[in-house]
Amino acid sequence: MNILKVLFISLFSFFAIPALSQSDIAGQWVTIDDDGETKKSIVELTISNGELSGKIIKLLNPDPDKPKTCEECKGANKDKPIEGLVFLQGMTFEDGEWSGGKILDPASGKEYKCNMSLIDDGKRLKVRGFIGFSLIGRTQYWHKHPAE
Repeated sequence: MNILKVLFISLFSFFAIPALSQSDIAGQWVTIDDDGETKKSIVELTISNGELSGKIIKLLNPDPDKPKTCEECKGANKDKPIEGLVFLQGMTFEDGEWSGGKILDPASGKEYKCNMSLIDDGKRLKVRGFIGFSLIGRTQYWHKHPAE
């Protein structure tokens, strides 16, 4: 009887842990530039119908000489304000990470494929944007917003 109890608890833990990490990504994050130190913006990630999307809530220390609209963006995002811009969409959770979607760089107007995974007990988010396959790209580490 004890063996069945241990097996049940083990199976429950196996399925519950990924479900928790899947939803822990939702909330506000402070984006950090490629230098690993400069705080760029506060973004909000949300999950709807199993898909992760993200919106830029606030630019931190914006450069007064740079536009506050997405001048380089194409299509519907052309010249939209960067604050409020949906920059991430179509991500789905599989094998412990979010992938399959696109991330937009408002500075260049370019879209990239993206993988995201929680690290450091959910306090940081590893964000990898790439063209083609993930070996060619760049990685940023975002921090959970302190208010979360």
